[in-house]
Amino acid sequence: MRSFDPLVLGRRECAAWVAYYRRQWPRVLVSAIGMVRAGFRMPWPRTLLGALYVLRANQVWAPYPRNDPARAQRLMCRFYALVARTHGGDYDPAEAARLDVAWWRVHRELQRERPSDEDTPLVEALAALYGYVYGLAADDVRAAARGRVEAMRISDRWVAAGRDPASPLIAAERAALVRGYAALLAVVHGGPVPEPERGG
Repeated sequence: MRSFDPLVLGRRECAAWVAYYRRQWPRVLVSAIGMVRAGFRMPWPRTLLGALYVLRANQVWAPYPRNDPARAQRLMCRFYALVARTHGGDYDPAEAARLDVAWWRVHRELQRERPSDEDTPLVEALAALYGYVYGLAADDVRAAARGRVEAMRISDRWVAAGRDPASPLIAAERAALVRGYAALLAVVHGGPVPEPERGG
């Protein structure tokens, strides 16, 4: 979880988001497998199980407004426990899951109820998760969180525009994800946060 390719992870998460908003669950699963493998480098049996936890958490979270946050959090707790067993993470899986679903909630409120509001609360929620899981100060991971939040907001515009799979917004979303993960990788390894690069 401390060694990943930002380009691969960003591409796979972008594909997962596109499939999620188009409710193409088999594609979400394929992308989740790729994300878990790229981001956490667990053995294949644990990768597949982890991806199933992520898929099910997203499925129970997806309905609006009548979703099941508590069940989503339980599923993500199982995911983080699996990661901790593999890598010896020094965190409580239940707290990691709570922080993960917390940013889902903040994002949904911005996307559905206050789309014109600033995204600082979402950046802070995601930075709290990163900081907790990686054992870093929230200030240190804020730039990484900001990159991923930029991708979320681009995705929100894509959803509002009709979810066109050929939209150029998808490339912009993907690029923002890659930038965010590059920043996260740099800070996890104690290096300088890379300067943002624009484009796909």
